[in-house]
Amino acid sequence: MINFYINSSIYTQVLLATLMTWGITALGAALVYFFKKVNGNILDAMMGLSAGVMISASFWSLLNPAIDSASKIGMNAWLIVSIGFFVGSVILILSDILFGKILSKKGTKNLTGLKRSLMLIFSITLHNIPEGLAIGVAYGSIAMHAPGATLTAAFMLAVGVGIQNFPEGTAVSLPLRREGFSRNKSFVFGMLSGIVEPIAGLIGCILVMYVQNILPFFLSFAAGAMIYVAVSELIPESQNNKHKNLISLFTILGFVIMMMLDVAFS
Repeated sequence: MINFYINSSIYTQVLLATLMTWGITALGAALVYFFKKVNGNILDAMMGLSAGVMISASFWSLLNPAIDSASKIGMNAWLIVSIGFFVGSVILILSDILFGKILSKKGTKNLTGLKRSLMLIFSITLHNIPEGLAIGVAYGSIAMHAPGATLTAAFMLAVGVGIQNFPEGTAVSLPLRREGFSRNKSFVFGMLSGIVEPIAGLIGCILVMYVQNILPFFLSFAAGAMIYVAVSELIPESQNNKHKNLISLFTILGFVIMMMLDVAFS
């Protein structure tokens, strides 16, 4: 299986990686069959670890190759990378603001369970798009021979995204169950919240492979999106745990593991 993955085309590798992240979303959603409530300490530790992986990957797997790639093709590296990073962050910020306004509209509390549930699904699905793009860009940069881009780094980035997808799948399916949905329907909706990642991953890979000049921008764009997800969602959510110091250690551990793998195999 490993040899098949290594020897596959870049498109197959992207598809397999993003199908894995989608599969982990489905695993998280599947907890609706076994639990009414998931152990918060385990979820917080997973989110803390994932935050560390994503922050580390944002530099070693995305920003650093973006700077090197921009310099290699004669671009103003600091400018294009800064713009890409900023745009990637702002798009997710705007999406959060938009969704917040939808929820705060008068009468939202009186919506039917279905409409409330669809809003929840929309919110998490929206966040999965830039994550899929980030994975696709990481793999596409390998095909473009971007400095510092490696298969190990791209795969570990996908692993980091997958880890944080697990609680997202759970975050959809369990509330739906509480709304009165059947376990099967709750699982299906939770699973489908991650379906955009394989699609976005292939799109990101194709874009950077056929338009080389946008590679630095897209790499930094993906980094900005990943950092925003880590600092606005994963870290604050995990730090609600009463064992904050222990959860912080998981975040640091995630960063170190990703850095070691990326540097060692680059």
